[in-house]
Amino acid sequence: MAKLVLIRHGQSEWNALNLFNGWVDTKLSDKGIAQAKEAGQLLAEKGIQFDQAYTSVLTRAITTLHLALEEADQLWVPEVKSWRLNERHYGALQGLNKADAATKWGDEQVHQWRRSYDVLPPLLEEQSETMTIDGKSYPAMDRRYQDVPAGELPKGENLKVTLERVLPFWDSDISKALKDGKNVVIGAHGNSLRALVKHIEQISDEDIMGVEIANGQPWVYDLDENLNVVSKDILTPEA
Repeated sequence: MAKLVLIRHGQSEWNALNLFNGWVDTKLSDKGIAQAKEAGQLLAEKGIQFDQAYTSVLTRAITTLHLALEEADQLWVPEVKSWRLNERHYGALQGLNKADAATKWGDEQVHQWRRSYDVLPPLLEEQSETMTIDGKSYPAMDRRYQDVPAGELPKGENLKVTLERVLPFWDSDISKALKDGKNVVIGAHGNSLRALVKHIEQISDEDIMGVEIANGQPWVYDLDENLNVVSKDILTPEA
């Protein structure tokens, strides 16, 4: 039996400002740093040991993973980064304030874009080196994506498309490590992790909309040799 631990990054600077973040590479807020460290402390208290770590190529997830592993005295654990674990791409919504978007398009429309399984947000019409969001370059032109075929880089995603993007990496890397009996930790994002949870727990398209993963709160799964869920535990600080 192998353990799989999912950790959503701590609060980001843009989470704190209520902005659509997506693929824009923001850092953790002070609160997010504290949440990441607390996640590691919770793992240390449970005595969970890891053999392999995975994360996205976005700073807030990488930093969260490192802070958590450091608190758990396991910063040495081998690590693989993949763009496939990136947050859902929010398309043309990225960089907008969520409340302002609701005022412009209506609460119901924004709710659909955020929470529906298969409704796409407004897509970016172009991707260029000069395109910026709040002073940050659009990431498709970033060097970290230079080996990704241009046709695979998204201009906007819903959860369904995010799952389709994440699954190839699950199949090629993560699932193989788990089947080899390795304990795995993934430091990633709310929607890329929700996509994995949907797949792991075989949650319906409708029910996954009610699943929320809190910042810096480890989800711990025990999986059998066929990667069926034997047990699940969400770690929270003792009151």
